[in-house]
Amino acid sequence: MFQESQFDSQQGGASVSLWLAESLKAPRVAPKQGWRERIRDWAEDVELVPDLGQRIGSLTWFRGLATCFSLCATALYLSPGFQPVPGAPEPLMPDARYDEVRSQMITPLALGADSGRHMGATDAVQPLAETPERPQIELNAQIGSSDSLGRALSRAGVSAGDVAQVTAMVGGDISGGVKPGTRLDILLGRRASRDRPRPLDRLAFRARLDLALEITRAGGQLQVRRVPIRVDDTPLRIQGVVGDSIYRSARASGAPPKAIQAFLRVIAQQVDLGSIGAGDRYDIITEYHRAETGDVEVGELLYAGLKRARGKAVDMLKWTTNGRTEWFEASGVGERRGVLGSPVAGHVSSGFGMRRHPILGYTRMHAGIDFAARYGSPIYAATDGVVAFAGRHGGHGNYVRIQHGAGLATGYAHMSRIAAVPGQRVRRGQVIGYVGSTGLSTGPHLHYELYRNGATINPLSVKFTTTAQLAGRELAAFRARLAALQGLRVGMPQMATAKAEGAPVSGK
Repeated sequence: MFQESQFDSQQGGASVSLWLAESLKAPRVAPKQGWRERIRDWAEDVELVPDLGQRIGSLTWFRGLATCFSLCATALYLSPGFQPVPGAPEPLMPDARYDEVRSQMITPLALGADSGRHMGATDAVQPLAETPERPQIELNAQIGSSDSLGRALSRAGVSAGDVAQVTAMVGGDISGGVKPGTRLDILLGRRASRDRPRPLDRLAFRARLDLALEITRAGGQLQVRRVPIRVDDTPLRIQGVVGDSIYRSARASGAPPKAIQAFLRVIAQQVDLGSIGAGDRYDIITEYHRAETGDVEVGELLYAGLKRARGKAVDMLKWTTNGRTEWFEASGVGERRGVLGSPVAGHVSSGFGMRRHPILGYTRMHAGIDFAARYGSPIYAATDGVVAFAGRHGGHGNYVRIQHGAGLATGYAHMSRIAAVPGQRVRRGQVIGYVGSTGLSTGPHLHYELYRNGATINPLSVKFTTTAQLAGRELAAFRARLAALQGLRVGMPQMATAKAEGAPVSGK
């Protein structure tokens, strides 16, 4: 008890001592504040720019709205005006004098200058009775598909008299027509009056691969100048190994597409194209005309060879005998397998005989066979003949009929487009139309009919072949030609090499 009381008395004494010490210190006086400090303290207590998206409707929100309107009004009040830019002062001189001065001055466009467009007229200026014409007009025209030189010149604005004179002058040079795509460089001169056409002053174009023509007007008369062009006629030979596709392999070797397509048609008559595999070697020789100007024309296929890893080798040469061009084997035997060949690349979808018509709905005679093929596929003549009919033919739609002699005829129906005309002589494999679905047809296909003495028969029932055997001097000439082609070097012929070795070069 004594110890606890002593402890409490000690603590109380310490507290009194601290109170006395604080009491003896100097009294505290609040510092004097200026007007800036008072405004800052007021702004801290009052929120002038609150978030108007919060506490909507409160006193603080209305205070912030008033602040916003005040700032906007102040900005509009202090914004500059939009007064127009002062323009040029009115001239103090007479109009005639001002026009004379203005014609020789340069005025900023911002001040309405027009001196660069309209010059002030003087006494030396006289109005023109009519707008002057250009003395000459240069034109470039092009021969279109199924076009002629005369029609192309007429479209370019050449007068009918000049067109007739030009066609008469160059008729012998373009007897076979001008190749589509040929460019015509035309120069029309000054005409005597506006109601007359411009005269032809110059015409230049490529008539053939080996000939260029230039027609000029001298002394009022048109004159023609013929410019021969040297052409190398050395055939092109392409060899290679078949990979995954004989077509792609031949294209990769540089063979023209036209030559490859002809090569495949010839080979298909001897072997099944599906049996040609990797490792087989092909040999293609085609006509190839290369001008010294760099222009090239690919002609007909001359030789088709195929060396097979397994199976019979093929050596076929094109040869003309008795006025007829056919493909002959290296032994001199020519064979046409099936005078009536397949008219389209497709499979038989409907045979010959009685069947239920898919559109009419009743059973009737199907007087031909149907080949399923894609729309637009080419249709070939089954064999040589003369087109007897080409046009619209009832349920057959677009239809072509070809007479082949000996009472045989073939019909091709439902074409999308006809590529033959009546009276035209066609050869086996020539395109006469394209697969379509015209007439009574449910889809693209070819309806193919065979007639004997006017009556339809089963096209699959007629299968026969004809062969020809060369002998004597003709066989010797054939073998010499074959040896000459097989002796050609592989690759692109060069004009300089051909000239040095005596290869045929036409032209000047």
